[in-house]
Amino acid sequence: MTARLFFFSVTSALAGFLFGFDTVVISGAEKQIQSIWGLSDLLHGAAMGAALWGTVIGSLCGGWPTDRFGRRPTLIAIGFLYFVSAIWSALAPDVYSFMIARLIGGLGVGITTVAAPLYISEIAPPKIRGSLAGLFQFNIVFGIVVALLSNYLLSEIGPSAWRWMLGVEAAPALIYTALCLCLPESPRWLIGARGDRLGGRNVLLQIDPHRTDEEVNRLVEEIENATSEGDRNDAFFSTKLTRPILLAFLIAFFNQMSGINAIFYFAPRIFELAGLGQSAALLQSVGIGVTNLIFTFVGLWLIDRLGRRTLLLIGGFGYIASLGTCSWAFYNEHFSIIPACIFVFIASHAIGQGTVIWVFIAEIFPNRHRAAGQSLGSFTHWIFAALLTTLFPKMVSLFVPGTVFLFFCSMMMLQLAWIILFVPETKGVPLEEIERRMAPRQHSPDKQL
Repeated sequence: MTARLFFFSVTSALAGFLFGFDTVVISGAEKQIQSIWGLSDLLHGAAMGAALWGTVIGSLCGGWPTDRFGRRPTLIAIGFLYFVSAIWSALAPDVYSFMIARLIGGLGVGITTVAAPLYISEIAPPKIRGSLAGLFQFNIVFGIVVALLSNYLLSEIGPSAWRWMLGVEAAPALIYTALCLCLPESPRWLIGARGDRLGGRNVLLQIDPHRTDEEVNRLVEEIENATSEGDRNDAFFSTKLTRPILLAFLIAFFNQMSGINAIFYFAPRIFELAGLGQSAALLQSVGIGVTNLIFTFVGLWLIDRLGRRTLLLIGGFGYIASLGTCSWAFYNEHFSIIPACIFVFIASHAIGQGTVIWVFIAEIFPNRHRAAGQSLGSFTHWIFAALLTTLFPKMVSLFVPGTVFLFFCSMMMLQLAWIILFVPETKGVPLEEIERRMAPRQHSPDKQL
């Protein structure tokens, strides 16, 4: 790995830091917001879910600017959206203005989940693609930890604490935007979408100056062949792409059916249901972030060693054990073990779905359809996240917590069956080779691609 490749990967992955911070920072402010503006459960859920609905829109539309204008300009524009959202959210005079501000931030998050992992996957060598693309997830987790810690530190400064919690995001948004100005364009976009062979070749040499001319020319030809003129106008929704489309949809669907976003958004409230005081609940929420960070490190270390499918299996078993035990604890009022169950759940997510999802989706689509495929996976992820987060306050009021966690556990049992039967392995395989092996003619019973 060259220093430039690492810098480019880390810089683009910093979009994940803003994603994580923006997504979870609301957890420390949500109860104050409901109290100050006297929101009903449904309006409160809508306010909390506003960013996620923006994320749905951003993920649905994010493939268009990523393909039309390029990966680099899209990454730069993301920083501007985060900055505007942070300032506006902090100054919002009423709940409706607040919802618009959060919607803008959500647009940034949605486009981030399309552009950032896609960019990293297109510049990374196959042997370390999982680890480099996984930097995006690491930065998401790091942003979550910083947001939770920031909420805890700012929680006692007064009735306007929630405004400070949301406003501090403006500073990292500016730093990220400035760093993105140093990024080159993706060589696969230059060659495949723009036909700029020389520009793509120069970026490949910039990323790794140790490549020989023969190696660079061979890679350029492989990229050109994978995006040949005859295939460039193929429809996205076609039988040729049935397999990657189903894989992207289902990994994103099951990601949210674990309940991960609801638990992140409402972690303090869940801990209070388990009998902890408000301050202790906020501190336990910081513990969630730290647990997530530690096991994301583990996932990054393992993803190019054990592979994507193996990590999904490990996380799947952890999901079932932790969610099932948590449900039992709520039903039987053994509240003391609930924090431990939540921590095991977070660890299982971090080492499995959390590490794998964005890497996997960015790998399984052809070069010419990668932005659209990433957009599909991201849109699926966020539409279910938005629905779940919007409805979660109502779910907790209609059903006992044990029932809610039992539902999540049952969905994870379905996910485990899907992983065992249908999920292939992509570790160490060049993107153009993955495209060939994903073609409909491949029907090997081996779970390797």
